[in-house]
Amino acid sequence: MALMRNQVVVITGAAGGIGRSCAYAMRDYKLVVTDYSQDIVDKLVIELRSEGIDALGYAADITDREAVEGLKNLALRQGNFKAVIHTAGVSGATKNIEQIFNINLRATDIVIDTFHDISRKDSVIVLIASMMGHAIPPNPVYDEALRKPNKKNAFSVVEPFVKNNSDTMYNFTKRGVLLLCEDNVMRFGYMGARIVTISPGVVFSPMVKQAWHDHPETMEIQRRMTPAGRYGVPEDIAELAKFLISDAAEFITGTDVMVDGGLFSQIMKANDEKDKSTNKDAKATKEDTKETKPK
Repeated sequence: MALMRNQVVVITGAAGGIGRSCAYAMRDYKLVVTDYSQDIVDKLVIELRSEGIDALGYAADITDREAVEGLKNLALRQGNFKAVIHTAGVSGATKNIEQIFNINLRATDIVIDTFHDISRKDSVIVLIASMMGHAIPPNPVYDEALRKPNKKNAFSVVEPFVKNNSDTMYNFTKRGVLLLCEDNVMRFGYMGARIVTISPGVVFSPMVKQAWHDHPETMEIQRRMTPAGRYGVPEDIAELAKFLISDAAEFITGTDVMVDGGLFSQIMKANDEKDKSTNKDAKATKEDTKETKPK
């Protein structure tokens, strides 16, 4: 316990549902919590300290490299850097596809680069991806941009593929998070550090509550399709993150852990059945056309 008290865990998006749950799950560490608003961060720190949690707050725009540098330097002054739990992100409800790209992907790339500089043996970077990142197929054109999101033309390369659909951009950015993890695993491994992703399914956080408001029928269908019989809760993600930064997970790196109650497997199964049905109907139509064609 005393050793953990001297180790610093940084949590981005800490005022959100998953971020706040991570803060409580990591209560045995020294925490540096960050979000975009100083007022929100201050209130969170007061809340955490009232629960006996050693927490310090820092308001930052994580799309700003200098701001993330400031976050890193603050963490360094608190003790031995242990981990970043990067939960900050926005959903398709944001509607602005470039903002989604910037916050979900460009900022993630900045966080990885910045905290790589202070990573050491047993440090861990945990990134929050999404089950929907797995729904985007590989493509050499957009994958190159997703792997290097801070290159000047990265957004313009991805933009035509999402057709101005903010939910689709969300999915693309989460594929990008998965790719960033893959691309950085050896880089961290050389230092004895690790990097992993967690892909939540439908987790009943403020972000999902907004999705429920916007798409109630779709959300209820997804709940019924979930083998676990319920939505996820932020604590499902937080407890996994706590395990992933522990020594018990020292052989887990460069990979993704899906926490979706089995939903994604059922979505893919339903899509496969739909494709088979469509192909069968197309084949039947073709055969009918042959039979009715004049000889």
